[in-house]
Amino acid sequence: MYTLANPEDKKGYVFTAYSGKVEAGKIKELALAIGEDNPIYTDEAKAKEEGFDAIPILPTFMEAIDMWYGPTFEDLMEQLEIDMKKLLHGEQEYEYFAPIYAGDTIHAETKVTDVKAKRNGMAFYTLETVYRNQNDEKVMAARMMLVKTP
Repeated sequence: MYTLANPEDKKGYVFTAYSGKVEAGKIKELALAIGEDNPIYTDEAKAKEEGFDAIPILPTFMEAIDMWYGPTFEDLMEQLEIDMKKLLHGEQEYEYFAPIYAGDTIHAETKVTDVKAKRNGMAFYTLETVYRNQNDEKVMAARMMLVKTP
């Protein structure tokens, strides 16, 4: 199953897109779980008092969208032909372009933007997920680097 001769062949690979709705209750659950007590994450009236259109998401909330609506991480690695036993998470970064609120519908597409294969069998994969709202406005991008060990 994991027989990819040249990992760089996966550069440009696009995974199946997915969509999901941002739910206020899930934002509240995450806020409570991490001890975030700012009422903008739990009370729409407070969020609006602070200048938001609705309850905003917490900075890492899109990981929840990925888990609920996107493919499993195992499915992603199978498509990349990477053995999970030889995988390390290298880094993660988020770039926000516009606010994301409870009630938004998010459309996400993940692409392999870079692959660097080393002679010793290691490979470094960069995956970027672009998130767009119901108005097709780019609201966020997430990039992660994965390291495949020999």
